[in-house]
Amino acid sequence: MGQIINGKEVALKVKEDIKNFINNRKENNLKTPKIASILVGNDGGSIYYMASQEKVSLSLGAGFVKVILPETLTDEDVIAEIHKLNEDDNVQGIILQLPLPNNFDEKKIIREISPSKDIDCLTFESQGKLYMGEPKFLPCTPNSVITLIKSLNIDIAGKNVVVLGRSNIVGKPVAQLLLNENATVTICHSKTKNLKDVCTAADILVVAIGRPKFIDKTYVNEHAIVIDVGTSSFEGKITGDVDFDKVIDNCKFLTPVPGGVGALTTTLLIKNACEALKDNEY
Repeated sequence: MGQIINGKEVALKVKEDIKNFINNRKENNLKTPKIASILVGNDGGSIYYMASQEKVSLSLGAGFVKVILPETLTDEDVIAEIHKLNEDDNVQGIILQLPLPNNFDEKKIIREISPSKDIDCLTFESQGKLYMGEPKFLPCTPNSVITLIKSLNIDIAGKNVVVLGRSNIVGKPVAQLLLNENATVTICHSKTKNLKDVCTAADILVVAIGRPKFIDKTYVNEHAIVIDVGTSSFEGKITGDVDFDKVIDNCKFLTPVPGGVGALTTTLLIKNACEALKDNEY
């Protein structure tokens, strides 16, 4: 039977560092980090993620504000809200919950987030710096993937890694971070031929396609590390892209959903907000 990678346990050390940072600032009457999270519409996965962000932020002593907007608004309405947050000196980090409803121009809206507050690394400037090897912030979900793999004391260099999914939020940036660790990376997608053969050859399989329980035991080998980034609402529950019960007995390590990548991702968002606060003071 494979071992579960517990994202909550990995997050504990990071949380302790954040608590110490915030408590020290409070004791010295210094500004503490505050995050603004924007939700447009009512996507189930985004609602779940926002609730997690709020819970963890408040538990660590960081400020948190929810900006919930109806999907009947226009691009300009959402951009106006972002501009207010850009100009608010008490807000260090801005998160835009994705995906936006189909009637919005996602790229246009993302461009309006100030790069200095782009703690989720969504803007063109932030992503450009990432691919040039000079990131201001590491994108939190991809960074969570790397951190969980490293928690196993695994040397990523030289490993055959397959990333299933090519989104700008997870697939592409996690592939870049893995390349930075000197892994050999293959990105797969809906047009990939012989997908099972490619996946079963992987030392590390990262799955981020938004299709609940898509990956079963036929996609993995017994020595594989499987990282499930999926968070879909399925039969009333948040479910990953990996069929956990069918895969756990057929791989070496597997992240659960919930309690895996997402559990650490939120903590890394708050860490980025702390870094933004420090940067803005110098």
